[in-house]
Amino acid sequence: MGARKHRMAEKIKEAKKTLYVAKLKNNPTSPRKTRYTADLIRGIDVDKALAILKFSHREAAPKLHKLLRSAISNWQNKNEGVRMEDAGLYVKEIFVDGGTQLKRLRTAPQGRGYRIRKRSNHVTLILGSRIASSAIHAVPQTESAQQVEETDVAAVKKSATVKKDTAATKKTTVNKKPVAKPTTKAMATVKTTRTKRGA
Repeated sequence: MGARKHRMAEKIKEAKKTLYVAKLKNNPTSPRKTRYTADLIRGIDVDKALAILKFSHREAAPKLHKLLRSAISNWQNKNEGVRMEDAGLYVKEIFVDGGTQLKRLRTAPQGRGYRIRKRSNHVTLILGSRIASSAIHAVPQTESAQQVEETDVAAVKKSATVKKDTAATKKTTVNKKPVAKPTTKAMATVKTTRTKRGA
C-alpha cells in the first residue's frame, strides 16, 4: 500500500513540473459575472487574451488580467532562458467556482426582511503550450549557435573590407602628385593683364 502511494505521489510531482497554474481566491463578485469574462479568453493565445482583458469593460477583467500575468510569470520561473513567443502559450483551462457567501438582510415592508447573498468565487487558470517542451528548450540553443556563426562571418567580412579600404587609400596617396603653388611672379602678371583689360 505504501509503495503504491509513493509511486502515485511521484507521478503527481512530475506532472506538476509541467503545469503552470495561477489561482484567485475569494474574489468578491458573483461567479456568474466572472464566468462571462473567463469565457472570452478560454483556449486563446496569451498575447491576445491579455489584449482582450485590457480593453474589456467588465468588472472582472482587471482581476483576470492580473491573474493571467501571474500564470505567465509562473511559467517563466519554471522555464528560465526560454522566450515566451517561442513556446506558443495559450489559456488551456480557466474555470470559476463558487466561494463563500455573506448573508445579509434588507428591510422589507410590514416588518419583514429580505435575504441578500453577497457571493464570491475562486478562479483557477492553467496555461498550456502549443509546442512540445523538448522542442522549446532546443530552440534557443540552435538560435545561439546560428547567431555565433553569423557574427563570426560578419566580423571576417568587415575586417576584409577594412583592409581593402586601407590599401586603396594608400594607392591613391602614392599616385597623387604634389600640386605646385603659383609663384608671386605669376600672380603679378595676372594682375597686370587684368588692369590693362580694364583700361
